[in-house]
Amino acid sequence: MGHPANTYALVADIGGTNTRVALAHGPKIVDGTIRRYENAAFGGLEAVLQQFLKDEGGVDTMAACVAVAGPVSDGCGRLTNLDWTIDESTLARATKAETVAIVNDLQAQGYALGRIDPKNMRSIIEAPEPDPTATKLVIGVGTGFNAAAVFETTNGRIVPPSECGHVNLPIKTADELQLSDYLALNHGIAAVEEVLSGRGVQQTHAFVLQQAGLTQTKSTREIIADCVDGQDAHAQATGVLFSTLFARVCGNLALTYLPFGGIYLVGGVARAFAPLLNNFGFTEEFRDKGRFSDFLGQFGVDVIEDDYAALTGSAAYLTNLQN
Repeated sequence: MGHPANTYALVADIGGTNTRVALAHGPKIVDGTIRRYENAAFGGLEAVLQQFLKDEGGVDTMAACVAVAGPVSDGCGRLTNLDWTIDESTLARATKAETVAIVNDLQAQGYALGRIDPKNMRSIIEAPEPDPTATKLVIGVGTGFNAAAVFETTNGRIVPPSECGHVNLPIKTADELQLSDYLALNHGIAAVEEVLSGRGVQQTHAFVLQQAGLTQTKSTREIIADCVDGQDAHAQATGVLFSTLFARVCGNLALTYLPFGGIYLVGGVARAFAPLLNNFGFTEEFRDKGRFSDFLGQFGVDVIEDDYAALTGSAAYLTNLQN
């Protein structure tokens, strides 16, 4: 393809199912370079990146940043829902880049805020126009669950990592307690991610069916499609449970971080449920915090419907790193 040497950076968003890779020039993604790879077809991330470089004509990159769906520590990222790890030395070897970085995928989403086309934003809860310098919060629901606060400081944007998908579910009804017990029996702990994720939708649906004395296997996509259709009572019950617990977790995180700059939902499952959330009572449950219910009215909630936002965030992070 004739890309000029030492001009572009490689950026990648590594999920539990797919890896998206692109070239970036400064904080902007180079048009026409985004490629998606199914992780199951590769033995590890190094092979994915080498395939991308081959597909792009053997481009010589100057920098590389990958966002991983899992914890990052001491320059090493480990995916939570896939047995892959990547460290900075491996990333440098795979890309031959002089500058490399590894971040959590929600951190990358946080660095993307302010660079997303408004047409790719869907409002769930409207709020007063936010102060652009105020704290923001990104919450991701896809293969897994996580969240990251976004702080604007005099030294630039800071997005600390988090692994809050593995905290306990906030339950408050008898039905939710039964769901918690069901999940704990199968997984040892009723963690947030065991409901608020792709597999979580399936597990919640299986629980609803068990309560009705039924068994059935459906994909997450099929369950959500049944929620949209509105004819399947068990899918509707699953949607209500999902949306209720999602709203409650979002409300808890809002009180933890006070994101007056807005809450931004990302990830394939969040996007799929976006048109349904308020039909299932999301706003009411989000604000159901007793004497702090009115206080929650200050926080807007939007869904980012840009599947490549983490790539933009990775490019922005690299740009800040190099400046």
